[in-house]
Amino acid sequence: MAHKFVDNYREKGARKKLVEKLKERGIQDERVLAAIGKVPRHYFFDETFWLQAYKDIAFPIGEGQTISQPYTVAYQTELLHIKPGDKVLEIGTGSGYQTCVLVELGAKVFTIERQEKLFERTKKVVPHMGYQAEFFCGDGSKGIPEYAPYAQIIVTAGAPFVPEILLKQLKIGGILVIPVGDEKSQKMVTVLRVNETEYERFELDTFRFVPLVGDQAW
Repeated sequence: MAHKFVDNYREKGARKKLVEKLKERGIQDERVLAAIGKVPRHYFFDETFWLQAYKDIAFPIGEGQTISQPYTVAYQTELLHIKPGDKVLEIGTGSGYQTCVLVELGAKVFTIERQEKLFERTKKVVPHMGYQAEFFCGDGSKGIPEYAPYAQIIVTAGAPFVPEILLKQLKIGGILVIPVGDEKSQKMVTVLRVNETEYERFELDTFRFVPLVGDQAW
């Protein structure tokens, strides 16, 4: 990605406008809004597409994947209720933008991506921006059991069902946020782990994500 890492008044001003737009769309968590106001989203874009970076749209990043729409990132992040020091599993690293937002909130992030090219690119870009996370390449639908349990798990691709294997990686009181549906549209689902055997499931708004591919998915 050809990029000089520049973040000046122009970029900061564009982020401020984006945050205002997210507030208008119903995002209320001040910490989430502040994190989005800080992470330089244009670093994930080729310079020729700079203007697209602060529009509230998804954008192709290669390998058939997209950088999620800022509203979607804010919406999912708000549902996680992250506290500083929480251990978070992100499934679908993609560009790394969501990863940076999670780190900005003080999370210790473990993130997994199945596309090797994206994995290689993102694990270089994110630390270069000053954000530290643990990067893994592999089948995210199975989670990363060796580092479980997690306080939160966020899935950034559409799944046909909630994988049981992910629920088992949540700590008691932990939250899973996952889009579930068919390949055209998904409902955002949150699952709270109540105790060893019980879970509470809530179904929210409709979104459209790229498909989650793997053993426990498409």
